[in-house]
Amino acid sequence: MLDGFLSRPCVAYFSMEIALRNEIPTYAGGLGVLAGDTLRSAADLALPLVGVTLVSRAGYFRQEIDSLGGQLERHVTWEPQRWAQALDAKVAVRIEDKPVWVNAWLYVIESRLGGRAPVLLLDTDLPENRPEDREITHYLYGGDDAYRLKQEMVLGFGGVRILRALGFEISAYHMNEGHSALLGVELMRRFAYPADDVRPGESLYDLPRVRDLCRFTTHTPVEAGHDRFPYGLVKRLFASSVYGYNDHQVPKPGEPGTEHGPIEFGALTALAGDESLNMTRLALNVSDFVNGVAKRHAELSAKMYPGYQVRAITNGVHPFTWSAPSFRELYDRCIPGWCHEPELLLRVHGIPDADILAAHDKAKQALVGKVQALTGVALDPQAATLCFARRMTAYKRPEMLFTDIERLKAIARQHPLQIVLAGKAHPHDEEGKRLIVRLHEHARELAGAVRVVYLPDHDLDLALLLVSGADIWLNTPLPPLEASGTSGMKAAFNGVPSLSVLDGWWVEGCIEGVTGWAIEDAATLYGKLEQVVLPRYYESSDGRHGWVRIMKSVIGTNAAYFNSHRMMRRYATEAYLR
Repeated sequence: MLDGFLSRPCVAYFSMEIALRNEIPTYAGGLGVLAGDTLRSAADLALPLVGVTLVSRAGYFRQEIDSLGGQLERHVTWEPQRWAQALDAKVAVRIEDKPVWVNAWLYVIESRLGGRAPVLLLDTDLPENRPEDREITHYLYGGDDAYRLKQEMVLGFGGVRILRALGFEISAYHMNEGHSALLGVELMRRFAYPADDVRPGESLYDLPRVRDLCRFTTHTPVEAGHDRFPYGLVKRLFASSVYGYNDHQVPKPGEPGTEHGPIEFGALTALAGDESLNMTRLALNVSDFVNGVAKRHAELSAKMYPGYQVRAITNGVHPFTWSAPSFRELYDRCIPGWCHEPELLLRVHGIPDADILAAHDKAKQALVGKVQALTGVALDPQAATLCFARRMTAYKRPEMLFTDIERLKAIARQHPLQIVLAGKAHPHDEEGKRLIVRLHEHARELAGAVRVVYLPDHDLDLALLLVSGADIWLNTPLPPLEASGTSGMKAAFNGVPSLSVLDGWWVEGCIEGVTGWAIEDAATLYGKLEQVVLPRYYESSDGRHGWVRIMKSVIGTNAAYFNSHRMMRRYATEAYLR
């Protein structure tokens, strides 16, 4: 099953979530979708990457919306054996002084260009484990701190061990966010010096060797996005895997899960912080390459973590995955090779305007049909359609568009406008859930003046319909909390311009009036819509050539650059081959 994957050194790409396909709910949002695009591009480019994540048998959740706009969470399970193959390696991770056995499923990402990328899905649902331990890998981002730390122990400790057991030769470990930072602790244990060789005051571990192997991508400037665990909990779960915490006896390795022996507590706090186990701080300290996911985010991260060099490799999205079928066919016909070299999309200006409009009309009709099927609402295929779809949380500010209902009605009287919304709130984010209810209230306030629909269960398939069927893509985060954002990049592959706050990737992607428009607040949002965007959309004096020029600029400027092929080529040359 692993034939061909073990013949050369590879990079181990660790991520708590990876979006593999719509039927496999091992992702919650942007982090997982980016991870999936990363591995899809690795397959396209024949880069030697192996993904490591949790099997998340019970996944995230499926979203339903009640009559008042309340989010209902429906947990669904998936069967790994339907999509993946069980591997015959098994390792133990010691949790609360008991071995928790971990095996892995193999899912292979197959590229239409002929490449392949393996993904290991770690699983503790084994008969050898206690009932509570069998559920460690069930729920993505579920449970309390203890459950989350157990998951991160399985990912970090177990992931490194399973790779070794399977025979992978790892040239670098790439941590996609801090959830997998314990892999650095596992490597410290592996590269510990013999106790007799260490002089008083010297490190017990070959940290330069560990750092030489580790790369870290930080994704969020939002404080809640960084995992922290109290050391009392760490002591309880690590148990004999850590020493020096109110004791002076070094336990001897030998039982399953101890492998290279315990970690010294002082060494752990020196790397992860004195007050709590800060996974981001740990990842920073065990990596010799740290990057943010956009230029502005790297600058912000460097201020958040003084003393660390934070580079910038701006995110990108997978070209084939995020192009609607009609645009794939168009690019295949007019720009051969675009899937392997998306920079060739610079040639889009040679495609006839009518062909661009025809491809967009097909994508828009697909969205109109989906809206009708899900909500019963018949959208007007000729009306300007503004879409907003992302995780529903306060800093995304989904209500900005509805700040002044009467102003929005007045704009729509001049220029017909319809709005399509989608997005899940985290089950524990009560404010996010209230936002969804209020968006439905705004939709009712606008009834008769502006069609507003909210589509339930935002997933990979629905996301493609939205980013390709929209005429205008809206993004309204509170700066500087948008680390990157990628939905506007996906829209770009379908010629859809963004109307967005200048944060994240849009700082780099916005050329005013060419690839879209920048906004600051509700006033500038309404002003741009009323005076610039909608008049340009409905302009008929030039036969819509002005709007198509914008669509082509979006494709030839933003899609040609903000793609995961460019991102992975930069990772390969700047991070992996260091």
